[in-house]
Parts: sequence; C-alpha cells; structure tokens
Amino acid sequence: MAEVLGIEPVYRGWSRFSLVRFRLNDGAEVERCVEDHGDAACVLPYDPQRRMALLVRQFRAPVTLRGEAEFPEPPAGLIDDGESPEACAIREAEEETGLKLRSLEAVGRFWSSPGSTTERSWLYLAQYASADRTGEGGGADEAEIVEMLELPLAELADRADRGELHDLKLAVLVLALMRRRPELFP
Repeated sequence: MAEVLGIEPVYRGWSRFSLVRFRLNDGAEVERCVEDHGDAACVLPYDPQRRMALLVRQFRAPVTLRGEAEFPEPPAGLIDDGESPEACAIREAEEETGLKLRSLEAVGRFWSSPGSTTERSWLYLAQYASADRTGEGGGADEAEIVEMLELPLAELADRADRGELHDLKLAVLVLALMRRRPELFP
C-alpha cells in the first residue's frame, strides 16, 4: 500500500482539494491532486405494482460545461456527519421526491471516480407505493431545483441496453434491479 508523505490543502469550500505526496510500493514518490467532499448515498425508488421508477433531474454544472443536457438520476446526496448511508438515502428521497421510504435493499458501495475523488457512493433499491408519497419533493431548499420524473422500468431497461443511462449510479441500480427482480421487466 502506498504511504502518504504529505498533504497540502489547495482549496477548501464545498469541496476540498489537496496536493498529496505518496511513496509507492516500488519507492517512487508521486504527487496527486485529490478532491474530497465526503461520501454519498443514492436510492432507486421503484413501484413494483405499476412497474415505474421515480427519478429526478436537476442542473449539474459539470454536465453543462461539457455541453450536455440534464438527464434522469436517482435521488442522491452527501452523507451528513454522524448520519448513516441508509438514513441519508431515505432523507434524500424524501427531500427530492416527497417519498417516505421504509425499507432499503443494499446494492453496494462504489467509488465514484477513484482516480480523483475520495467519494464513495452507497447504492440502494427501495420499493414504494402511491401511499408513500407524503410530501411535494423538489429539493431541500430554494437553491435546489429538482424536477421529478416517473419512468417505466421497461424504458429504463431499454435505455440501459442501448447505453443511454448517462448517470452511472442509475445504470448500476437499473441493472441490479433487472437481475434481482426480472419479473418486473417484460
């Protein structure tokens, strides 16, 4: 395992950027820029009766900088200090979609982009029904403008097959749901 020789903070804001010096296993020393803003949790709410998923769409600065349009994503957000990944996924689903999820099925923990960020994302599946809609959703505050989208699971599967799920978290969750609950996908 590489040894951390030093960390030089470069920027501290919503994200923190540091130059980190390492000694690799072969003795070579290297410097890398590392971004850190904490871990995240994400959930794909799906209605097994109606075979629908509730997703969100919102402004994403990096996507806009690359000239691409916004795309559907599962509800997700950063885990607060002292909060469990499960509690975060439930909170984010309620803030963004108005759903009060009761039970989560873990899919796994994944590194978002291991070459540049310390973020790990905890991914979950969660069943919902119409009665679980207890709020309006739309985001936690006026700066977060979240549009809700309810899409058929069959459409998500078709998009996955065509490589058209542009959010990696959503692609992993749809593929996991297809594997675990194939009867939901005609």
